[in-house]
Amino acid sequence: MPLPQEPAPDPELTVAVPRPRTGFVGSRPPTYEAEPTALPVARPGELGELVADTVLDGARYGTCTLRAASVRGDSARYRGEPRRDALLTARFGHDETALVLVAVAAGSRAAEDAHLAAADACHWIAEAVCRSHARLSEDIRSGRRGDLKSGLHRLTDRTYGKLRTRAAERGLAPDEYTATLRCLLVPADPECRTRVFFGIGGGGLFRLRDGSWQDLEPLLPEPAAVTGAAVVGFGSPTAVPEASEEGDRLTMDLGITTAPGPLIEEPVPAPVEPFRFRASVARAGDTLLLASPGLAEPMRGEPALARELAARWAGAEPPGLAAFLADTQLRVTGYADDRTGVAVWEA
Repeated sequence: MPLPQEPAPDPELTVAVPRPRTGFVGSRPPTYEAEPTALPVARPGELGELVADTVLDGARYGTCTLRAASVRGDSARYRGEPRRDALLTARFGHDETALVLVAVAAGSRAAEDAHLAAADACHWIAEAVCRSHARLSEDIRSGRRGDLKSGLHRLTDRTYGKLRTRAAERGLAPDEYTATLRCLLVPADPECRTRVFFGIGGGGLFRLRDGSWQDLEPLLPEPAAVTGAAVVGFGSPTAVPEASEEGDRLTMDLGITTAPGPLIEEPVPAPVEPFRFRASVARAGDTLLLASPGLAEPMRGEPALARELAARWAGAEPPGLAAFLADTQLRVTGYADDRTGVAVWEA
């Protein structure tokens, strides 16, 4: 009579250890609670203006992986104030001609309607880019730097003109209904590694390359100054594309004045702040980080935060959405504003 067999052991499961939810860097933890506390006040007829505490998004196109997160700051969570940062991600077009836009806006802390102004800025620049995405995509892939910069400049000015109009409609001064605005354009074409930044106002643009952070924030040139080195359209990081019929090259030269592009024909008001623009070519292994002021300030002011993010993002694979959210929420004493971060990993 055969002996009864013991049941087979359960298969071993490998469980990933999550990163700490309440991580911080620096000598001591921040004073505020690590998790949301008070909700913003809701009023009848204004429920459509409520803003979620956290927004998280991501995608993968061509050679890049996108992660984006916007989180209410510790101070706003404690005081029951809305998140003043706004985040919008969108894809325009199809196949290799598609264009991915990420818009980040940050409203003024002193303005009561700052969260509404930030949301309006993101939506209006997205509408403008949507109408012109085919031309913008072609300009990026063809290296027409002059048309690209001047066209995006005018689209941005048009957005700020709408903000001033909305301020007047609400009986506010222009500086009471405005926001910083920073955008990234990423072509879906896997053969094009050009990444375009543009916007107005504070924040940060950083690149993690070979384990070290580089601050790519475009410096505003002195009058009549020419700064920056000629970079490259797409393909090799050392190849400069041939000039277009209009004589344009895709460069990071921020001091060249170019004529208005054909994206918008009607005149628009002068910009409130200087326009910032940078087009650069990514290399395999790069990570590009676009940050609102609430994230850019601790990146520059607390070296431990930059080191920790560099260590976390050093792997061959980009983090998942939950891990990226945890990374962007690494807390630093003295920095309690909203945080919005958009990172692009290059395969």
